[in-house]
Amino acid sequence: MKGLSRIKSAVALLAIGYCSFLVYQGGVSSNLILQVSRPAAVQFDEDANLVERTESVVTKNASGKESVDKSVNSESEQNKNITLDDIFIGVKTTRYNQKSRLPVILKTWFQLAKNQTWFFTDIDNPLHQNQTNGHMVDTKCSPLHERQHLCCKTAVEYDHFINSGKKWFCHFDDDNYVNVPRLVEELRKYDPMRPWYLGRTSVFNPMLYPENETESGEVFWFATFGAGMCMSRSLALQILPVTGGGRFISICNKLRYPDDVTMGYIVGRYGKVGLTVVPQFHSHYEELRFLPADSLREQLSLSYELQNRKGRNVLDVPGFNTVYDPTRFMSLHCFLFPNEKFCPR
Repeated sequence: MKGLSRIKSAVALLAIGYCSFLVYQGGVSSNLILQVSRPAAVQFDEDANLVERTESVVTKNASGKESVDKSVNSESEQNKNITLDDIFIGVKTTRYNQKSRLPVILKTWFQLAKNQTWFFTDIDNPLHQNQTNGHMVDTKCSPLHERQHLCCKTAVEYDHFINSGKKWFCHFDDDNYVNVPRLVEELRKYDPMRPWYLGRTSVFNPMLYPENETESGEVFWFATFGAGMCMSRSLALQILPVTGGGRFISICNKLRYPDDVTMGYIVGRYGKVGLTVVPQFHSHYEELRFLPADSLREQLSLSYELQNRKGRNVLDVPGFNTVYDPTRFMSLHCFLFPNEKFCPR
């Protein structure tokens, strides 16, 4: 009888092992498709299928799967104390864009976060230094829009955040409009003492880790810098040994990834944290005109693109004419904050 029981137990274990193998194979094979290039434009109706839009937090974990954390639906008592002064906002720009992109930022949302916003550029411009009260950082990096030079600026930006002592690091590009009050409100949902990586992906498939680092085809998601990204201080300190002091550049050059992809790699590989998807971040990779005007107050960041193969990619928001306000940022700012001095009465 004992022999028969052992045989039955062995058969049961084999059956369980085989089923687990099939599930594992199915999970791995579905993640082997890799899309490195970003889509030129993401329709909002298509993107709605990519991320479950709930009040819960949707996290793309290390396996590329989405998980919902319903424990952070609302602000905790501790997080309610988060203020704008707890946030470090970094904006990456270049000498080639300072005349065309910075003026509208300095006139609009920057006025709401003068002391918290820093611009990372590649030239010392006395005019902009005066306009930003000395918040222009000459990174000494090249002005070219190429991987290694973008990584150089991101490395400097990260180090400045570490030295600031702030609780949150939020990165944006110089074609982003930041809804400052909403950003503060959103960050109050998360504990900065825990590792958080917040943003929005611009690709439909996750990135594979280098073959020599994993055995099972593990993947990671990254927050596209073109839409904005926020990282808690807890996570930033966790990845400090491999990111700080310019080491970010070395990893970027080794992987030959863009700076935002490299950051996603570091967060997943060394921070052991997945991307928490926040749909209210927006980039010019989306068709922005399809974003309803009545939803603009809820968004964290918005963008524009004045020249692409389809023409202008801008918000459909009422306000100034397109000659005076081609980016629609001034119209957006007046839509959100109608009492500003330059807004029509």
